[in-house]
Amino acid sequence: MLSDGTGAQVRCVVEEALKDSLRLSVVERWVVPEPAVRVVLAQALVKGDRGELAVELATEAGVDGVVPWRAARCVAKWEDGPRGAKALERWRSTAREAAKQARRARVPVVSDPAGTAALVRLAASSTVVLVLHESASDTIKSVPLPAAGEVLLVVGPEGGITDTELAALTEAGAHAVRLGPTVLRASTAAAVALGALGVMTDRWG
Repeated sequence: MLSDGTGAQVRCVVEEALKDSLRLSVVERWVVPEPAVRVVLAQALVKGDRGELAVELATEAGVDGVVPWRAARCVAKWEDGPRGAKALERWRSTAREAAKQARRARVPVVSDPAGTAALVRLAASSTVVLVLHESASDTIKSVPLPAAGEVLLVVGPEGGITDTELAALTEAGAHAVRLGPTVLRASTAAAVALGALGVMTDRWG
């Protein structure tokens, strides 16, 4: 099975294995449409390889796009220049490889890193914004979800989202929600939330 990463897929038969390529015959073609409810993850930068783990798990769970978020309490810092570009490419490579592993027709786009001001603007243009927060009184299932549109899922750093950041996102229309009684790591929270959203919408229908 082959995909162009943007929805088109083909099922093939290997006719011949050459030194550095395969000769294939196409058996079937189809296009996987985008889900009616798209989920974009704003993932705060995480120290070490936990950032790549967050992207890997979210991609396997079906995320449609990832925005690396430079939150105030991020220990990891992606400075402009070669080091920041290298870190961003690791996230993009992780998304590509995870999409292949999951046999996804669409590879989630990992955007350039955004600060809080840019994230607030993105929140204002999204259909629904869910900020995962351990102190929230509302659960994720208490927020009405759209039949179509874009859900922005915000996951903060290990040190947590600041009151100022939460206030700015809430003013832009975000809902602070919790997933359950326990506190999840920044690297695993998005995957758990995506599983919940898959069941609560028609994404897994």
